[in-house]
Amino acid sequence: MRALIKTLFVFLVVVTALVAAGNQGIGPVVITREGTQQIILRFGDPRAVVQPGPSWRIPLIEETKTYDRRLLYLNTEQDVIQTKDQERIMVDNYAMWRIDGPEAFLSSFPKGMQQAEKQMDRVVRARVREVVARHTLTQVLTDLRTPIMEEIRDGVKESFIGTGIAIDDVRINRTELPPSIEQNVFARMKTDRDRLARKYRAEGEEQARRIRAEADRDARVIVAKARGEAEISRGEGDAQATRIYAEAYGRDPEFYAFVRSLEAYRKTIGEGTTLILSPDSEFFQYFGSSGVTGPSKGSPAQP
Repeated sequence: MRALIKTLFVFLVVVTALVAAGNQGIGPVVITREGTQQIILRFGDPRAVVQPGPSWRIPLIEETKTYDRRLLYLNTEQDVIQTKDQERIMVDNYAMWRIDGPEAFLSSFPKGMQQAEKQMDRVVRARVREVVARHTLTQVLTDLRTPIMEEIRDGVKESFIGTGIAIDDVRINRTELPPSIEQNVFARMKTDRDRLARKYRAEGEEQARRIRAEADRDARVIVAKARGEAEISRGEGDAQATRIYAEAYGRDPEFYAFVRSLEAYRKTIGEGTTLILSPDSEFFQYFGSSGVTGPSKGSPAQP
């Protein structure tokens, strides 16, 4: 029993030592942690790519190189780029990438991550400069920003095919104007906006004049139509009044003459009016009569 316990103890010590040596990269046991990937090299030549978990190697003959499997972030250097409309802007961009094939990565970048990141920085900056130079400042900042980013990403992806690097995304982090030309650009933008404002105001005034002219024309048509209808109504009213007067005169000429004389008095003699007429004037023929009929010939009218 003691011998068995001793054997188990020795076994555990040996396993622990092998695991510790594997963690240090000097033992026969290779421990690959989650989120990493390792490649085993025999005399510098790739032998196998091991995934997370334990694996074996031959000490002193085989060695391992460890690479991250997770998504990596690269912030490229800021660069000054000239756009299609001759504007100079400062562009700061970044790339999201991962090691997709350790063997191809080792073959393409034998010096490791630093060499790969320098190469990626050069490729990304060159691609950004090429694409931005084919677009105007407005397109880069607003109109075509998303298509421009997609074009840059696809170009960088294509450049790293077969190198063991997979590009997930490339984005412009910040776009600024150099301080030396910022004021000039703002002044030019203000001039352009003022020109557009004058254009829009002129178009608005022209449209307003057209609307007012159409409204005045419609108003004149409506007024003319209303006046025509009024004249027709007035003519019909006058015709009807004339007919009524004619009927009244035909029935009782003396009463009709009396009513017309009263109407003449009402329109002619107002408050404070002074008339100097002969008492025998026909205008006063009804003043001296108490009846409806006029006075007999030779009868003086009452003043």
